[in-house]
Amino acid sequence: MLKGLALTPPVIGRIAIGRVVEKNGRRLPEKDDEFTLTSQVQNKDGWVLHPADGQLRKDPGAKLRSIPVRLLFNDPDLSLRANYTMFDRATGRPLCVGDGDSCKRVTISGMQSLPCPSPVSCALAQDGNCKPYGRLHVRVDAGSSGQTDSATGSAGATGTAVGDDELGSFVFRTTGFNSIRTLSARLRYLFAVSGGLLAGLPLELRLRGKSTTLSHRTPIYYVDLTLRAGTSLAQVVALARQEREQQAALGLDQAALDEAARQGLALGEFEESEEEGAGIVEEFYPETMADGDEGVERAPEPISLRGKLHRRQEAMVSRATVTATGDPGASHASA
Repeated sequence: MLKGLALTPPVIGRIAIGRVVEKNGRRLPEKDDEFTLTSQVQNKDGWVLHPADGQLRKDPGAKLRSIPVRLLFNDPDLSLRANYTMFDRATGRPLCVGDGDSCKRVTISGMQSLPCPSPVSCALAQDGNCKPYGRLHVRVDAGSSGQTDSATGSAGATGTAVGDDELGSFVFRTTGFNSIRTLSARLRYLFAVSGGLLAGLPLELRLRGKSTTLSHRTPIYYVDLTLRAGTSLAQVVALARQEREQQAALGLDQAALDEAARQGLALGEFEESEEEGAGIVEEFYPETMADGDEGVERAPEPISLRGKLHRRQEAMVSRATVTATGDPGASHASA
């Protein structure tokens, strides 16, 4: 087994809210108010739609605002991978990945483990290129119809994985704070209430909208993970327990699958390659500043006097560290 190569869940498609479009000679992300399921293939017009996209829409022109899904793993941290992440904009290579406590960073001396004070207090992250970055891996149930009405959910609680690939996943990527926070909370709540049986629960991804002060009353969209419409918590937990018993009788070991995924992710320093990173930077790290939620872009906020003084202090500490160590990568001052 190769060392230094993270083994991530196999991906057979993407779940997106928007696309990258060309405006005034520049390629910029454009947000949408519906889900789109694509393959991993691009042509001159963009990402090629996955056949499941058409299967889940009741009508060809209807908006897809919920998707029936199941999870591959019981461990919430395997289904949703979220970190503060900075990419090299020129190469797409990950430079620094942290969790708010510690980080792994590429420096001229090699890979280093350093404190991570989060982007708000990190001198290296003051240009806005370090963001919360999340990847949610799910199985899409081809046998269930996605609901196209934003006010209701999808019908049905059963279905088969798209393409009958029970170990393949669709990945939803986001730098939206609301999506990451909501998905993290839902996964932990569902894990707790089901006794750790996340992989057996019939769920759905649902697109929600809200307005904030920063959005100036313009709706911003984020992703939620809920029970499917027409089902209760007691029903889906009972179904998950029944499925666990059936899997045990058939010799399927969910705990072993979770452990294999955990070990595979631990093999590499970073999960994204340079090849993947280039597309991620273009779609999720545009040069214009975003408010951290799908659906609205804004200019950088004015820096207060306190903020300017804070940055000046950090810069002084950073220069002093470089002078003392001779390694610019070692500067990582915290507030």
